Amino acid sequence: MNESAPPPQVAARDEPALPFFKRLRYYLEAAGFFTVIGFFKLFGLDRASAIGGWIGRTLVAPTPMSRLAIENLSAAYPEKSPAEIKAIVRAMWENLGRVLGEYAHLDRIHSIGPNARITMTGVEEIERARARGKGVIFVSAHFANWEIMPWIARDLDLTGGVIVRPANNPYVNRWLEKVRARNGMAEQIPKGASGTRRVFALLRKGECVLLLADQRASEGILVPFFGRDAFTTPAPAALALRLGAAVIPVSNTRLKGAHFAAHAYPAMEPPSTGDADRDLIEFTAAITQFIEARVRERPHEWLWIHKRWVRADAPLGKRAQAMSLRSDAKISDD
Repeated sequence: MNESAPPPQVAARDEPALPFFKRLRYYLEAAGFFTVIGFFKLFGLDRASAIGGWIGRTLVAPTPMSRLAIENLSAAYPEKSPAEIKAIVRAMWENLGRVLGEYAHLDRIHSIGPNARITMTGVEEIERARARGKGVIFVSAHFANWEIMPWIARDLDLTGGVIVRPANNPYVNRWLEKVRARNGMAEQIPKGASGTRRVFALLRKGECVLLLADQRASEGILVPFFGRDAFTTPAPAALALRLGAAVIPVSNTRLKGAHFAAHAYPAMEPPSTGDADRDLIEFTAAITQFIEARVRERPHEWLWIHKRWVRADAPLGKRAQAMSLRSDAKISDD
């Protein structure tokens, strides 16, 4: 890690005064969260991860909390039997349980040093992208334990920031910000207009920006994801097309227990059709296709409990946009 790097900073945000009952609810939620974190701190990292995995697959998987995951997986994999779907759901909850157990020990997960728990490959692709001098956008998704991706960037002496969605609970969010600031990139950039301006500034200086591009974005555009319409953020594609920044897709898989393997792929080259809108849609779809390909490789390590897709009863105009993309866009397999 670069010892001369400036101390991590967290972007300042105004926090309006909360009504009493909302503040009380946040206090109770935070108390539950920190009780769980305190429980996992009683154990070492490997034991905490294992206990969390047992809780996920044994106590959570059989509950109604799996309903949305079963629906999403059944639609994504119509060829799989109910037993196969339930096996993926069970393994997904095991991974999520492990992630929860690992939150209590994130300070101990790094890719350098004698006790490194992350193996990183594809570093040469990162160096090629940085050599362009126009900034690098690292795109990933909620794979395995997604929190460790900025950890790797800092271990590689990359400078820049990570785009974050603040946790709904402000007290939990403060804790997360401190953990991420100690271990991850120098800046945590909130979504929004001010965050966008900061991202532009970093990329124009040739620095790096990290983001997860797999969640539903209400302000996004529709592209296919597992054969269904999904509102998707166009941010990485738009930034690359506007500034010439390189887009490096990164995957992260869980090895045994609390050990991980991350891989950086070659930079994705943006389309150049002469139609700016078409370029934006096609590039966003290509990035989403990369994510789908990685999810298909290890479906149990992705977040199937997220409301990712457009409903079947969505307005016709929204569905028509995605149908047009599916028929027109020519995107090769990853």
